[in-house]
Amino acid sequence: MPVEQRHSDSDPFERELSAALRHTGGGFDTDRAALADAGTARGRRLRRRRRAAVLGGAAGVALVGVGGAVAVSWGGSSSSTRPPAAVSTTPHVTASPSAVRPVTSDDMIGTLEKLLPAGKTRQAEGRGVDPDEPLVDPYAQVVYDDGHGAAAISVAVNRVLPGGTDARQVTQCPDKLYIPYDSCVTSHLPDASVVTVVKGYEYPDRRVDTKLWTANLVTPDGQHVSVSEWNAAAEKDAPISREQPPLSAAQLKVLAAAKEWRGVVDAIPEDPRQTQEPPTAGQDAKGIRQTLASLIPKGLKVVAHGSDDDQFTYVVVDDGHGRSLVQINVQPDMSDVAGQLFGSGSETLPDGTLVAERKAPGEKGGAGVVMWTADTLRTDGFRVVISAFNSGSQRTAATRTAPALTMKQLRAIALSPRWRS
Repeated sequence: MPVEQRHSDSDPFERELSAALRHTGGGFDTDRAALADAGTARGRRLRRRRRAAVLGGAAGVALVGVGGAVAVSWGGSSSSTRPPAAVSTTPHVTASPSAVRPVTSDDMIGTLEKLLPAGKTRQAEGRGVDPDEPLVDPYAQVVYDDGHGAAAISVAVNRVLPGGTDARQVTQCPDKLYIPYDSCVTSHLPDASVVTVVKGYEYPDRRVDTKLWTANLVTPDGQHVSVSEWNAAAEKDAPISREQPPLSAAQLKVLAAAKEWRGVVDAIPEDPRQTQEPPTAGQDAKGIRQTLASLIPKGLKVVAHGSDDDQFTYVVVDDGHGRSLVQINVQPDMSDVAGQLFGSGSETLPDGTLVAERKAPGEKGGAGVVMWTADTLRTDGFRVVISAFNSGSQRTAATRTAPALTMKQLRAIALSPRWRS
């Protein structure tokens, strides 16, 4: 999925949307510049599609992997001490239209604090179910201290289509090519819910060793609960305050499985515009991967490949002079962000197709890594954008001076008529 939008730091909606997107897909923190600013409008539209389908994602978001994080500030002021509490079997909120009151931010915060083991909480923040903004996920986050150091803990909930692409992706282990982690375990609960617990890191390049442990649970009815915890008082820009996050893998799973969260999901208004995935959902991933492999120039051997996302895939190629990562997004209906993607340096072909070429440093921390990108947009909004790197992974040092594919070859792949099939 490596398409990811940039969001204005001054827009609260965009900050919360970013948080919601990262939670829904587990927050696959892929290269933000990989496919260059897909735009706020596109993000909102994708968000609507995936809310009904979710996550739109990563995902811009086509999302891959698990390991979400809250992208809003930790500026609350509440403080409390909570005794140990068992997980209740009674929903905290019902989905009945005759419910006394909607789910509020205080409800979300109070439920999280109640379900945590004995300890103190502070800097609580949350968002309830807002009928006026149903596309933004309810969430709660606190700084929790069990006496062994402060730790940020968050939970977000939403709805995914049972058996759909998003339901599958949020419970898959991340691809280690993009996301490093120490362990990933997927298990099935007695009620047929699937939960995946990942012990990973906030920064894929490990430039700071902040640990991020997550649990993503999806029920047979499409209720999705995402829990995240860190070994610091904030996900980023806070000193490590303890060796490990406070909740064990078992405790994370129990917290994600709490019945209270399912009641919150049931209170989220459904989007009547989309109740099922398109017929091609789940089939496009294989087709994209096969098409990309068929377009790789002769002399390049595909030594690895991955991703089952419907709009993204990657291969790693080797010409005998070092490995090179090649990743591609194939996206319909992108005309609304043409102005953001294709600036003054872009080219317009005789048939109206827009083409932009970019050479930039890699963003994942690998020493000497560069990224070459060919971005194309047909007149009907069909976008193909491909990037190649001079390393087999963005997180590892460069293995060659330039990517294995030239810009001319990348451009030819992106403009190939085979993508239409």
